[in-house]
Amino acid sequence: MQQHIDSYDFAGKKAIVRVDFNVPLDENFNITDDTRIRAALPTLKKVLASGGALIIMSHLGRPKGVNPKFSLKHIIGHVSECLGVPVQFAEDCQAADEQAAALKPGEVLLLENLRFYAEEEGKPRGLAEDATDEEKKAAKAAVKASQKEFVKKLASYADCYINDAFGTAHRAHASTALIADYFPQDKMFGYLMEKEVKAIDNVLKNAEHPFTAIIGGSKVSSKLGVIKNLLSKVDNLIIGGGMGYTFIKAQGGKIGLSLHEDELIPDALEILAEAKEKGVNLSLSVATVAGQEFNNDTPRQVFDIFNIPDDWEGMDAAPESLENWKKIILSSKTILWNGPVGVFELPNFAKGTEAIATYVAEATEAGAYSLVGGGDSVAAVTKMGFADKVSYVSTGGGAMLEAIEGKTLPGVAAIEA
Repeated sequence: MQQHIDSYDFAGKKAIVRVDFNVPLDENFNITDDTRIRAALPTLKKVLASGGALIIMSHLGRPKGVNPKFSLKHIIGHVSECLGVPVQFAEDCQAADEQAAALKPGEVLLLENLRFYAEEEGKPRGLAEDATDEEKKAAKAAVKASQKEFVKKLASYADCYINDAFGTAHRAHASTALIADYFPQDKMFGYLMEKEVKAIDNVLKNAEHPFTAIIGGSKVSSKLGVIKNLLSKVDNLIIGGGMGYTFIKAQGGKIGLSLHEDELIPDALEILAEAKEKGVNLSLSVATVAGQEFNNDTPRQVFDIFNIPDDWEGMDAAPESLENWKKIILSSKTILWNGPVGVFELPNFAKGTEAIATYVAEATEAGAYSLVGGGDSVAAVTKMGFADKVSYVSTGGGAMLEAIEGKTLPGVAAIEA
């Protein structure tokens, strides 16, 4: 049965908490952005303030075994500073029995990187490239068998389980989903996870209309499922960024050197037809800021989106497109934004994405509910100082996309079961 973090009695109990401390480190192992650590603090501090002890578990990077470069020991000092208490460290997440047992209320133990073990993800490692199907099958079965013991060990350290790692909620890993089975009456979301789930429900289940989705980014293929699922929910669908050129080419447009996916043209035509059939206003760019080379200082020129010269590449939304999108966004009651509408990493081609951030913030101020997710979209609202001027900024790019696609997130389902 799912519990609630506010009403659960942590006094004298040990809580094992899955967080997402997969933070960027520089060459000297200093944290360059501690957003993910700060996001988990309300949950961690709640347990401590309620008389509980903390066992924190996370992954860092994508190690294929024990690798000092990906050790969570690099972040102990900062986590300790953020929590205001010393943080103990278990150098092996599978050999922390004594340390966990000795924890007293108010104390904190951080486990070493879960992904040092293949069992965390449940995928075999070290298979030869020419491994036969039978060998692959046997290796998978072996790691699944040992995964059960891995999960059992983690669960044995604690009295209750909290999942506060939305960024990994779309993975059916040992620490994000399987462990919940060991706490049928003592499992719950952390505050961050709770807010993420609620934000997605607000746009997918409880949206006020008009509902507008702004989907950008480079490839249609990465967001095909998202677009198809949204067609039955939104009133307006703005498609920008590199993926827009596939839709333009599908309609016979000349797109020059612009990014596109020829194999996705049938899907693009199907989406255009379905949008028309369902009465969805699918809005594509009408003009582009193009460059001759893919760099910030290349010559720039605005072209009609259907007539980009052969030696030019569309790289940002032009003012004419932005004006159309501004009207749509400002008339919306619910807004979902995922992905840039230009090459955001190049300042001269970031103006379109920055304009979208401004419009979303303006619409929110006028009473709309806005959910922003995805690296460049989040970076844009942060850069513009608008992170607190939209309703919610999601921390989980991949998890958010899968949720919007209509998929069940294992990390969420494991708690709600």
